[in-house]
Amino acid sequence: MALTRTRAAARRRRWTAVLGATALAVAAGGALAAPAQATGAGLSVEFPTRCVPPPLAGIPPIEGVTTAVISVDDASPEVGDTVGVTYSITKPAASNPVDLALPADILTPTGKVVLGGAQTGTVSVTGPKKNPPVPGKGAFPGFSMTGSFTVTSPGEITLSPGDYNIHTSYIMELDTPCTVLDPPAPVSETVRAGDQTVPNERTLELGAASGAPGARVTVTGAEFTPLTEVTVAARAGAAETADRMTVTTDGEGGFVARLKVNDPATTGIVAYEGGGWNAEKGAGPLPYQVVDDTPTPPNSQKITATVRAGELSMTQAGDAVALSAVDFGGGGAATGALRTVTVKDFRGGPAGWSVTGKVTDFTGPGGAIGADRLSWTPACVAEEGSPSACAAGSAGPVGAGATLASTANGTVTGGEFTVDAGLSLDVPAFTAPGSYAGVLTLTLS
Repeated sequence: MALTRTRAAARRRRWTAVLGATALAVAAGGALAAPAQATGAGLSVEFPTRCVPPPLAGIPPIEGVTTAVISVDDASPEVGDTVGVTYSITKPAASNPVDLALPADILTPTGKVVLGGAQTGTVSVTGPKKNPPVPGKGAFPGFSMTGSFTVTSPGEITLSPGDYNIHTSYIMELDTPCTVLDPPAPVSETVRAGDQTVPNERTLELGAASGAPGARVTVTGAEFTPLTEVTVAARAGAAETADRMTVTTDGEGGFVARLKVNDPATTGIVAYEGGGWNAEKGAGPLPYQVVDDTPTPPNSQKITATVRAGELSMTQAGDAVALSAVDFGGGGAATGALRTVTVKDFRGGPAGWSVTGKVTDFTGPGGAIGADRLSWTPACVAEEGSPSACAAGSAGPVGAGATLASTANGTVTGGEFTVDAGLSLDVPAFTAPGSYAGVLTLTLS
C-alpha cells in the first residue's frame, strides 16, 4: 500500500509540473503597462489575462499580464481578398515553476484574433506543436499562431489579441484556456481595406446648354463600357422626362447621340448603363434648359421660376472637447462627446457624401498616448424632409482614419444632417499625471 501511494504521488507531481508550466505561461504580478513600441508589422501590446489550469493540477486560476503582437501579410487588401494573420505571444510572464524539465514539442497553442472597426468577428489561429525544452525553473517559451480571414467590408479593420488555449501532450492530453480579462485587448494591428468597385470615369458633353422645344442637342459620352447599350435621357429635377433614347457605345466606350428635347420642365441631361439611373454607371446631369419662345397670348403673362443648386458644406458647434479625468494607477476610459457637426447637402444631384476622421497621438508630460486608443461611437440624424438617409459610421478606433457618417448615391440626394459621436480614450494605468492633447481632423467629401 505504501508503494502504491508513492507511485501515485510521483505521477501527480509529474502532472502538476506540466500543468503548472502551461497554466503559468501568462501569470505575473504587477500593473498593466502601456503598449510597447512596434514590433515588425504590428504593435506589441500587453493585456491582463486569466488562465484556468485543469483541475488535476491542483492550481487555482492565475491572473497576470500577456505580451503579444499581431501581424498580417497584407495591410492594404481589397474587399474579397484573404488576409493572413499571425498572433504571437512574445513574452509569457512566468517561468517553469518546478524543478522538473519539460521536453520539446509538447505544446500546441490555439486562439482567436478579434476584428473591429469596418469588419467585426474573430479569426481562429493555430500554432504548431513545436517548442524547445524548458528546464526546471526555466523561462517559458513564446509561441505563434496563424490563420486568415476574408475581407467583407471596405474601411479600417482593427485586430486585437483574443483568448487562447495551450494544449499539453505530455503524460496526458490537457488544456489550459486563457481569457482576456477586460476585452477587447488593445489594438495591435490595423488593416485598411479598399473597395474593388471600379471608379466611375464616365463623362458627358453637350453641344448646347439650351434649345427651343423639340430641338435636338448633341450628347457626347466617353469612358462608358465598350459595346454596351446606354440610355440618354432628359431630367426635370430628379425625375426623368419622356425625352429619351438609347445608343450603343463603340469599342472604346464612346458614343454620340442627338437627343430631341420637348419637355419645358427639363433641367438637365444624363446617360447611364442598365435599366435605370445608377450613379456608379452613369454620367451627368449636365444642365440643359428648354427655351420656349412661343408668343404670350394677349393680356397674359408668362411666369418662370428657377431653383439654383447649392453647395455641400460642414460646420461644427465648437473646436474643443474636454474628456473626463482618470486616476493615475487606474487608467481606463476618459470619455466625452464630439462637438456636434452639421452637414448641409444642397447640391441637388445624385452624389452622396461622407465625413471621415483621423486623430494624432495625445501628447503630454508622460510622452504620448497612441492615436489608436481613441474610439468613437457615431450617430447621425437627417432633418425631416431630407431626401437622403444618413448612416452612422462603425463604432471603434479612430486612429489614422475612420468614417463618422455618410449618405449613399441615389436618384435624388441632399438634405441637412446632424452628426454626433461619443468619444473614449483608453488611458494606460500608470500614465504620468498631466494634460494630454491630440487633434481630431474631420474631412467632408
